Amino acid sequence: MKSNFKLLLAAGTALAVSSAAAFAGAGVDAIMKRGELLCGVSGALGGFSLPDSKGVMQGLDADVCRGIAAAMGTKVKFVPLTAQQRFTALQSGEVDILSRNTTWTLTRDTALGLNFTAITYYDGQGFMVPKKLGVKSAKELDGATVCVQPGTTTELNLADYFRGNNMKYTPVVIEGTQETNAAFFSGRCDVITTDASGLASIRANDAPKGKSNDYVILPEIVSKEPLGPVVRHGDDQFLDIVKWVVFAMLEAEEYGITQGNVDKMAAESKNPGIQRLLGKTPGMGKNLGLKEDWAHKAIKAVGNYGEVWERHIPPLGLSRGVNKSWRDGGLMYAPPVR
Repeated sequence: MKSNFKLLLAAGTALAVSSAAAFAGAGVDAIMKRGELLCGVSGALGGFSLPDSKGVMQGLDADVCRGIAAAMGTKVKFVPLTAQQRFTALQSGEVDILSRNTTWTLTRDTALGLNFTAITYYDGQGFMVPKKLGVKSAKELDGATVCVQPGTTTELNLADYFRGNNMKYTPVVIEGTQETNAAFFSGRCDVITTDASGLASIRANDAPKGKSNDYVILPEIVSKEPLGPVVRHGDDQFLDIVKWVVFAMLEAEEYGITQGNVDKMAAESKNPGIQRLLGKTPGMGKNLGLKEDWAHKAIKAVGNYGEVWERHIPPLGLSRGVNKSWRDGGLMYAPPVR
């Protein structure tokens, strides 16, 4: 009996050591040692990741990485990547995370050695054309030339849509975002297709000066494009940190915690949920392998999800729609921080 007990004890100890080793993933250790989170972004999509006049990366995707870096107590370095480059860059360790308007699909989440973490923007694919063509619907695009980027769900959805509607098209496949946009505005193709948010960004930021109203985004949305950060398989701790920072930004909006009042809320709020979120009731930080004020730091750095949205997305002419908090009839919903 004693012999069996010793065997069970040894097995339990080995399991505990193994679990601890898995929890302390190499990715988090490398980021902490480096003191810098390497964040892969588009770098060419206004509202999501685009340098401002001072060269500072701005946008929803950029701020998600800033929040994660703040929670971890590190700096952040942005690495612009094309759609073709992004997955290889993450797989090879060139970046620690993709926060690059990237669609969550089954294949990407399984076959590429990657993990999607949380949805930061619910989107869908659309089409944009010059107003002078007089086109009112995507169903009128039979025979069109279409600018599209390779290595994207956009390219696959385009083929599905035209095939499903018994229409023909000629793809003009160009890798870089800016090069694709330039080809469309110079008349190399009749249509440009990407996520609807991307089309709004392209029209607002890349159309010839004073000519944005000369282009029309057609009413059809032909796909589901849930966008969010992506990390490598194999480091569960980093996966947990990324998704819970996003959830903390959503929770903060629900509680009315903002970049401006987070210090006061941490000091004065008696709400048990706020106390847990902001680290006044210990335990949540320990569970992530971070300091207890991890969420406080993230919110202090970038604000809650609604603040990030309002800072970057309205200039594109987009409403929050399904990206509202669930309390307001949207899909943005975080599991409990407890």
